[in-house]
Order: sequence, then C-alpha cells, then structure tokens
Amino acid sequence: MFLEPGFRGQRSGWIEVICGSMFSGKTEELIRRIKRAKIANQKIKIFKPLKDTRYDDNDVVSHDENVVKSIPLGNCLEILNHVDEVNCVGIDEAQFFDENLVMVCQKLAIRGIRVIVAGLDMDFRGKPFGPIPNLLAVAEYITKVHAICPHCGTLATHSYRLSKEQETIVLGEKDKYEPRCRVCYEMGNILNLKTF
Repeated sequence: MFLEPGFRGQRSGWIEVICGSMFSGKTEELIRRIKRAKIANQKIKIFKPLKDTRYDDNDVVSHDENVVKSIPLGNCLEILNHVDEVNCVGIDEAQFFDENLVMVCQKLAIRGIRVIVAGLDMDFRGKPFGPIPNLLAVAEYITKVHAICPHCGTLATHSYRLSKEQETIVLGEKDKYEPRCRVCYEMGNILNLKTF
C-alpha cells in the first residue's frame, strides 16, 4: 500500500458527510461535532469557501447563530497547506468547492485525519450539487438532515428558490429560499411555470 508523506501510521482517518436542504441544520450539526472533538482535546481546523459571506466573512455561523472560527479559502486544494498536526478537519458549505474536494478529503483521511463535511446535496433545481454526490460515495459516515416544509409540515428535502435568478449559485437566506418537501417543491415549480 502506498502511503503519502505525512502519514502518521494511524488508522483513524475517515470522512463524514452531513447533507440536506437549506435550513436543515447541517452547519449546526457540523459545529456540534467540532465542539465534541474540542472537548476530546483534538487539534481542529475548520474551512469554508471564500464566497460564503452570508453571516460572516471568516467564521462558520449556523442559522441559530452558533459560531466557530474558520479559514475561508478560494480553492479547496489550499486545505492541504493548513493541516499539519491536525486530528480533525471541518468543511462547511462544501457544495461551493470544486470536485478536487473529493481528492482532498481522501488525502486527509489517509493521513489519519477525521474529516467532517457539511453541504447541500441538491441545488435549487433538485440536481446533485457540486462535489457532494461524489463525497457521499467515498464517505464512511453519511447523515442526511431534514428541515420542515412550511407549507405542509412534513420533512423538507429540497431547497426551493423564491427569487427568479437562474444561476446555480445565488447566496441568500429566507429572503430567497425555503425548505420544501418533494410535493410542495414540485407544486411550486409548476405554479411558477419554472422549467429546468
């Protein structure tokens, strides 16, 4: 077996993915796991995409306003430059990174690092989003979290865009998105005559 430089002989590295729709608690769950790792005296680094400036330019912030310090990066390959002597890596809003994130996460896990990734699994069109589908394929642990559909009260799995923008990436909160179940998501698209 080939072991890259930096391998510490540990067999404790793995990838955890937390995915779901907007407002489902992905970042909240990431922060919870990071806090538990800190209690266990783990050395931790948290990263987020540079373009995610909704709540803070630097920190990872959940909708419930829980905060952890992070390093914003323009390119996920830069993560590899920040992980010396780290036991645990957190990555928020992973859907905004490119496909290289899958390789980066696998390299970290091979080095014996626990990697916790949070991100949207689907875009507003209901299509697989960024590197998340491929991360799900290689992850040891997957947690799909759900919001509540405000129209019918069932589990929400989709991020419904309220605004008319058609770009895949449009930053926004409750002014632009709401969680919806599959049926209410489809009904909204039909009523708005959206075609994808």
